[in-house]
This record gives sequence, C-alpha cells and structure tokens, in this order.
Amino acid sequence: MSRTRTKKPDSELTPQELAARRNGKVALICAAAFFGMIGAAYAAVPLYKLFCQATGFDGTVRKAEAKPTRILDRKVTIRFDANIRELPWQFQTLQASQDIRIGDTGLAFFKVTNPTDKPQTGRALYNVVPESAGPYFQKLECFCFSSQTIQPHQTVEFPVVYFVDPKFADDPETKGKNEITLSYTFFPAVEGDKNSKVAASATPRIVEPLGGAPSRGL
Repeated sequence: MSRTRTKKPDSELTPQELAARRNGKVALICAAAFFGMIGAAYAAVPLYKLFCQATGFDGTVRKAEAKPTRILDRKVTIRFDANIRELPWQFQTLQASQDIRIGDTGLAFFKVTNPTDKPQTGRALYNVVPESAGPYFQKLECFCFSSQTIQPHQTVEFPVVYFVDPKFADDPETKGKNEITLSYTFFPAVEGDKNSKVAASATPRIVEPLGGAPSRGL
C-alpha cells in the first residue's frame, strides 16, 4: 500500500533543502517563460501581418470587399514599382503611373517572365509610399495573397484592381499629398506553402512562352 508523501513546510527544511526548492521554482518559471517566448515568436509574424493588412500600418495595402460609393473630382497619381529578390525572374510594370480620381477604380498590370528551364514559385510582398496612405490605398483584386508558380519560359500578366478611399482627402496626414507609389517585391515561396497556385489557373492572362509561341488567354 503506497503512502502519500507530504510536503515539508519551509520552516522544517535545512538551508540546503530550501536552496534546492527555490532553484526548482526558478527553473520551472524560466522554462515556462522560454516556451512562452517561442510561441510568441511564431505567432508574431502572422499576427503582425494581419494587423498591418487590417489597419494599413507601415504602408501595408488593405484588401477591400467593395469599391467606394463616393468618387471625388480630385485626382492622385499612382506610380508602380516592381522588384525581385533571390529569384531568376524578370518582373516589371506595364505602366509607369496612372492618374485616377479618388474613390474611382483603377486597373494596373504587372508582368513576370521565368526565363529558366524549371518551374519557379514566388510570392509577392507589397507596400505603398507614403506610409500614411496605407489605410486608404485598397485592392479589390491582387496577385499578392498567394504564391504563384511560373512555368519554364512562361510570361504572365497579373492584374491589380485598386482604389483610393475618399477618406484619403480628409486625413490631415494625407490631405495635401497627390502621389502614391505601389511597390511589389517577389521573393521565393516557402516550400510546402498550402496557398501556392499555378499561374495558369490563378491569373487571367498567360501572354506567351519565350521564343514567340502563340499566346493563350484565359
């Protein structure tokens, strides 16, 4: 028959036993803090991304469900920028800039070519300058929310449907600004990304493979 061991009160412990008990408590606290910090680190990136997309913080462009019902007479110039990091692709904008009325819907295209002999998968990150325009520059359609696979020697045009919220004209930080730059940067996609999409099924226009083969529209 087993006997339950009772925990001695601190007053009955020797100095060595008291020190061992304190060290054990400190070790448990440190272990809990360590694993808590690891969990917070893994959660920080997606939580920060969600926060930025919801608020437009740090120049992050927001995704909208519907266009505004109010269109202003005032126009802003939207400039477009395309960049590549650690991918052998060619990435460019099909228009340097567009003048659009605040609240109206704009359509811009970006072109990607994979000149290699292997399929390559990338994911585009984006932001706007000035950062204060982040909460007001919103997209209805974009190629940046999932990974994109470009086939060997394939060229694809990606659309971006966007608008500038009319509140842009009322905010003291953006009231006098007449120019916004939308910048995209393609990075290699993480292996095993569940959001990966083949460009042929995820985009409206496959232009042509390198070498002049007939174009095919979707």
